[in-house]
Amino acid sequence: MSEALSIHHDQRGHQFETTVDGDRAYLAYMDLGKQTLDIYRTFVPNSLRGRGIAAALTEHALQYAERTGYTVIPSCSYVERYIERRQRHLAKG
Repeated sequence: MSEALSIHHDQRGHQFETTVDGDRAYLAYMDLGKQTLDIYRTFVPNSLRGRGIAAALTEHALQYAERTGYTVIPSCSYVERYIERRQRHLAKG
């Protein structure tokens, strides 16, 4: 993605969100307590797909979890695949 995204963490709403060209994309999670986040949904409108927005939201959420000592449960299939790719990439690097 070539454009810089402004990603907002709505802690009360349990979402990471961004608005691009007037359309909102988000990643939703539940705080299960005991330093555990269940990321259960990513949503990117059709008009914004293919621009790396879901990846940016996911990376932002994972960095937040790492920084704050949370474990992540990837209930969202996109996030699960993203984490698998990220781990393979880190293992190579």
